[in-house]
Amino acid sequence: MVVQFRTTLKKYSHIFFDLDRTLWDFDKNSRETLTELFFRHNLEASIDKPEDFVDTYHEINLQLWDLYRRGQMTKDVLRVKRFKMSFEHFGIRDDTLVANFGDKYLEISPTKTLLVPYTKEILNYLYGRYDLHIITNGFLNTQQVKMKNCGLDKYFKSLTASEMVGHNKPRPEIFQHALSAVHARKKESIMIGDDLEVDVLGARQFGIDQVFLNRDRLVHNEAITHEIKSLEKLGEIL
Repeated sequence: MVVQFRTTLKKYSHIFFDLDRTLWDFDKNSRETLTELFFRHNLEASIDKPEDFVDTYHEINLQLWDLYRRGQMTKDVLRVKRFKMSFEHFGIRDDTLVANFGDKYLEISPTKTLLVPYTKEILNYLYGRYDLHIITNGFLNTQQVKMKNCGLDKYFKSLTASEMVGHNKPRPEIFQHALSAVHARKKESIMIGDDLEVDVLGARQFGIDQVFLNRDRLVHNEAITHEIKSLEKLGEIL
């Protein structure tokens, strides 16, 4: 399929992207890594299927990330607790296994290179027309490794991670830090992300335009600037 773009007088100068699930396919890359580690650690002796472990981990990880985003959990606790709770769900209590599994996950996962469909196409289109930036709640070093391995780093002029600022999206402080770092004004900036609350409503509250990448077809009643179901549709907006 050929991505169609329009040529219009641009309104924006700075485009801020979320990374995980917006450009880097977190779910597929994480699932691939967890499945590899499942068999490497012979977990089939205790857990019927790798899918059972992966689904449990993702559910627990999502819950703990929400606590981290709200400032109710530290990065170091999150990194350990998500695997500890996942193993305990299956009756496995082994701190050495938890530590080794967690370390290998952090080592391997960022090396995966699956991207959300049309990521490269849309970045090639936007690059040179706009200044591109990343705002992420992910861990700084991990996100840098992901971007380098996927060849995404060459497109972006800045990367703002929540741990650099001390505040997570949707807090306005992280958006302010990202804009101030590149001398961007609100009226010339737009935020693109897949999380309605964190990326889109956070940006709206801060006072910049938003694009909601609604790949999961989430039903909502929020008034937002733009909504798309695929990154290819960005070419019709920008």
